[in-house]
Amino acid sequence: MNLTLNQLTKSFGDKQVLQNADFSFQKGKIYGLLGRNGAGKTTLFNCLSGEMKLDGGQARLEEDGRSRELREEDVGYVYSLPILPEFLTGYEFIKFFMDINRGNLQSTLSIDAYFDTMSMTQEDRHRLIKSYSHGMKNKIQMLLFLITKPPVILLDEPLTSFDVIVALEVKQMLREMKRDHILVFSTHILQLATDLCDELVILNNGRLSSVPADVLSSPGFEQNIIQLLKDESHAENV
Repeated sequence: MNLTLNQLTKSFGDKQVLQNADFSFQKGKIYGLLGRNGAGKTTLFNCLSGEMKLDGGQARLEEDGRSRELREEDVGYVYSLPILPEFLTGYEFIKFFMDINRGNLQSTLSIDAYFDTMSMTQEDRHRLIKSYSHGMKNKIQMLLFLITKPPVILLDEPLTSFDVIVALEVKQMLREMKRDHILVFSTHILQLATDLCDELVILNNGRLSSVPADVLSSPGFEQNIIQLLKDESHAENV
């Protein structure tokens, strides 16, 4: 399964955020999306998830020799700032989510079993979401794509709010999930990207490009990647 981006464009007024961006993401890998503040990482995710309309280009999902346009239901999006119904408890919200998606569930796990995967106590799962920490709200977000298992999962800075133990558990979970999904992970933390991801992708000057293998294996590769992020011609030359 591949997610192929072809000539994606998106502008806000005179500012071109995506400029004929091309890339192909494969199932079985975790991709680390790197870019400076304002480079367009969140815009790219919003466009792929259907939250925002592209100005031009197309995203297509290819599987078993067939290709079709990417649909909203194909994408699970973990936001950097969780958007959840804070008047419900975590348990109530997950139960509601499972009920409305009953026909699309691919697992027979119980609600409590899902909460167990995120190491949430009985007390926490029955508290109102408005009392949750940022990290706990992110756990609830991540439960949603564990339940529906969309083919494409976009993660916008999801691990920065977790404590060390939970972050390790989530990283292991993502490594297991990549076998059946296309995972794209946006982060500002280079060490996290190199530790978790199989391939690093730079969004610079409105275009996407893979970090060359020789850059990753070279001494002082962090500085090399920083230079790529600063280099306005990088996306055109790689």
